[in-house]
Formats: sequence, structure tokens, C-alpha cells
Amino acid sequence: MANVYIKFYGCQSNLDDGMIAKGILERDNYKFTDQIENSDICVIGTCVVKPTTANKIINKLKDIYSRKKLVIAGCMSESETKFCKKQFPNASLVNTYNITNISKAVEDLLNNKVTYYLGKRKEVKLKLPKLINKDVVTIQIASGCTSSCLYCEAKLAKGYIQSYPEKLIMYEIKHYLGRGIKKFNLSSTNNSDYGIDIGTNLPSLLKKIISIRGGFNMRIGMMNPAEVINFLDDLIEVYKNNKIQKFLHIPVQSGSDKVLREMNRNYKVSDFINIAEKFRKNIPGITISTDIIVGYPSESEEDFKETIDLIKKIKPEVLNISKFGARPGTQAAKLRPLKSQVVKERSVILTKVFKGIINQKFYI
Repeated sequence: MANVYIKFYGCQSNLDDGMIAKGILERDNYKFTDQIENSDICVIGTCVVKPTTANKIINKLKDIYSRKKLVIAGCMSESETKFCKKQFPNASLVNTYNITNISKAVEDLLNNKVTYYLGKRKEVKLKLPKLINKDVVTIQIASGCTSSCLYCEAKLAKGYIQSYPEKLIMYEIKHYLGRGIKKFNLSSTNNSDYGIDIGTNLPSLLKKIISIRGGFNMRIGMMNPAEVINFLDDLIEVYKNNKIQKFLHIPVQSGSDKVLREMNRNYKVSDFINIAEKFRKNIPGITISTDIIVGYPSESEEDFKETIDLIKKIKPEVLNISKFGARPGTQAAKLRPLKSQVVKERSVILTKVFKGIINQKFYI
């Protein structure tokens, strides 16, 4: 059987798609190689969130395409279909909603037949083969989200929220507990959207999960402040359980209400502060992780100052700083960008501010 080189980039959900793809291919008797030159075909799972990552992936795709058969999976195959077909006309495309068709795509391309598995469909990524190579397993609870952030290309790839049934999520966790797994990552495009389309919510799901017998630990992935504020007290109560890791990833993206409105984030800075402060008060030792986009096209010096003030106030343990970069097909790509030097300087300034916070917290 053919040797497959497979690598997926991006968020926890994308990486889990890679584990599912490997599980399906292994089930169908394909072998894997870590060396491109030793492969018969390559499968690359793409990410489109940041320009730097996307450009790195595109360069890798170009290199592979010049010498091997190529299946482009992940977000780029859906959000940038025209680009992929033009740049890589003999590559097959498999988006995030069609990962279960990965074997068909590989088999067809090995037989010189290019296929496209695109478009959004209901595909629950549970009870599927999955190649596990570590002691932590990601459990996907949904795909897509309810937000329409104007800078986000991932929305174009993953679409509107599709929550997976609670019973299947419970089954998946019990299945891996039975295999000796004790650590789980709960993942989706936006965990705080979970259940809005099926008449439930995230705290309700978490309460059911922590009722499962056995000792295990669960880390909850990214949650948008716009939804968390609606069930904040219930979420905090669940977080008190020792099965929930005391880690909160809640991206604020800007400390300016004006910029948040222009990003179409649908919450205020005060909502984020309320969430962070309530968690700090009720969950001792909580690790708060947040994200900031510096240099959004409409961000003024005053807006940036408000972001600095917010970070100084909240003092997050983890801060992911991204320089704004326009993504194809998004509304923000139509805006006039700030000068690159300004964006770079703001990133450097915010990084220094955060390093000062960390040094004060942990080294003084």
C-alpha cells in the first residue's frame, strides 16, 4: 500500500482533523512516512488565520506539488478554492467538513483522478478512527461559529455553528477513558457557541461530562466573551470542579470598544473585564489567556493605548499578540491598512508591556 506524508497546521480542531485523517487512512491500510521524499502522496491540512502561517503553508504546498501528488485539506481548500485550483490544478481538495472522505481523495489521486470534497455539510467528528500518539486527546464538540468577525477567514471555511450531540461527546470521552486516556482538550471554532443550535449550552455539556466516573482532566479551548457573558456564573461554577483545568482562553482582540465594534466582535471591553475579574475572584490560581490583534486598520494611537491599559489592568498569564494582516475574502481586507512600521512598533511595545507583567508576577 502507498506511503503517505501527512501534516496538519493550525488550531486544536485542525490538528485533531489530522489525527482523524491518519486514523481513517491507517484503517484503510495506508502507511505513513515522516519524509516527503519517501512518500507516494502528501496530505497537507491548511490554516488561514494568520498571513505568516498561511504563507508558510503555501510555500510548502508549492514545494510538494513540484515533486509529489498532493491533497490539500483543511480551511484553505474551502475559503480559497479558486486560488488552490489555479495554483495547484492537479491537487485534490478536501475541506474540514469532508475529512471522512480523505481515503477516497487519496485513492483517486494515486490513480491520477483529481477530486474535490468541498461545501459545508453536517459531519460529526466523533466515533471516528483516530490515530493517537500522545496521552492527551482532543474532543471536538462543534464546527463553525455564530460570529461574523470582519477580519476572520476561518469563518469562510467553517461556516455557522454545528454543535455535536451531547450523547456522542460523552461516548467519545468514555471510549478514550477506557483506553487509559486521562487528559482531554475540548475544542471547536468557538466553544462558547456550543449548543445554541440544539437548545443547550456549554455549561450544561460540561456538567454532564464531569459527571462521568473516573479520574480525568479536561482543558476547555477558546471561548468568545460575547457568549460567555450570558452564562458566566454557571461556567464559573463548573470550573470549580477538579476535572476542569484552571485555564481560561478568552480572546479580547482589542482594548478599545470602538475597534471591537469595527471588528464586529459583539461585546464590550467591560464584558471582558467582568469575565476575567469574576474568574479571578472565584477560581484561585486561574490562568487567563487572551489574544490581541495590533494594528487593525482603524486602530488609532488612543485605541492602542486603551489596549495597553487593559492588559496592564487584567495582567493575563498568557498573551497571544498578532499583527493585523488582511485575509482574502474578508471585509477587513477592503480597509486601508496602517503603515507596516506602525503595526510593528505597536507589537513591540505591547510585547514589552506583557514581559514586564510576567516578570513582575513570577520573578519579583
